[in-house]
Amino acid sequence: MMTPARRTLWRPVAEAGAAVALTLFIGYALVDPPGPSSWLPTWAAWPVAAVMSLPVAFRRRWPQAMFAVAATAATLATAAGAVAAGAIWVTFIPAALTLYLVASTLPLGRSAAYLAGCLCGAEAAALAFYTHVLPTLPPALERTELPPYLPVEGSTIAIFMSAAWGIGVMVRRQRFLVARLAHHRAEAAVADERRRIARELHDIIGHSMSVIAVKATVANHVADLHPQEVRAAMAVIEQTSQSTLTEIRRVLGLLRSDGDPHDSLSPVPGLADLSGLVDQAASAGVEVELSVPADAALPSAVALSAYRIVQEALTNVVKHAAPTRCSVTVRLDDGQAVIEVLDSGPRTQPEARPAFVGGHGLIGMRERAVMFGGTLTAGPHADGGFHVVARLPYGPVGAAA
Repeated sequence: MMTPARRTLWRPVAEAGAAVALTLFIGYALVDPPGPSSWLPTWAAWPVAAVMSLPVAFRRRWPQAMFAVAATAATLATAAGAVAAGAIWVTFIPAALTLYLVASTLPLGRSAAYLAGCLCGAEAAALAFYTHVLPTLPPALERTELPPYLPVEGSTIAIFMSAAWGIGVMVRRQRFLVARLAHHRAEAAVADERRRIARELHDIIGHSMSVIAVKATVANHVADLHPQEVRAAMAVIEQTSQSTLTEIRRVLGLLRSDGDPHDSLSPVPGLADLSGLVDQAASAGVEVELSVPADAALPSAVALSAYRIVQEALTNVVKHAAPTRCSVTVRLDDGQAVIEVLDSGPRTQPEARPAFVGGHGLIGMRERAVMFGGTLTAGPHADGGFHVVARLPYGPVGAAA
């Protein structure tokens, strides 16, 4: 496959070759036309053909100027009788090639104006040739099967020019659609990245602040009677805030553009880090029973989503049910990672527990599951607690996502 650099290098050579080929073709048509020859000497056909074809070699650099040169040269040569009867349409081939590039680079209205001007000039020149020049030329030496005929010449010129213009317009339209699609894809990618980072920050901050709020409340209530519990609560707050800042720094590092190789970021959390969530939840008054397969090996993206789902589910337990008991179970089932979080409901004041059926946290968990082609269900359990079940495919479906 030719690289862009090689394509740029060979393009002028190809354009020059096309100009030379057109010069030979037009010159031969003027020397041996189907109708009466021009009043010019035979040798003059080649310079005339070169002047008409030269704009093709420079049409990519100056498309509008080269189209004007090619169209003007063909029109003047036709009106002056420097062409041959039956071959007038051939002289407008270079103009058609340059018009294609004009139509593919300029707005529709401007390129249509160029087409209309060229057609008017070409038809007027052809009419002048057949009316004033052709009667003065000597007849052809041999009878031709395609005798000169003005309607045929005029129609052929119109068809050539209109076809070149139409193809150029379609190419420009296609380029516009491709560019717009690429722009929309880039915008969608940016929006997806923003939503992903927003989910990460919500899960990190929501969970940690819930733990900190609970421990701060405990410390405030027992400050006078149990100072040792205050110190323990402050230790938990310190540890939780430090780990939260580390995770926030890792997420915000995704937005960095300087690419600092010395910037040490913590690894992406996964199933092995669920024990840390259990410890934080325990410090907030939630006894968690964790069950994770020892040999669980998931793709990093799936493992991160599983971690965030458990994190958000435990955050909701801390907010709405603490102090309570909770079980977190992760198992691999037929190409799916199944995450179950079930709490026992609040131990005191059960009437104060809200019917948790929505909220940003549940929406965020569901988005993470759907992102991998999975599902998430949540609702009150028959035993009075709240039950969350997420299924994340980690086979071909999950990998594709």
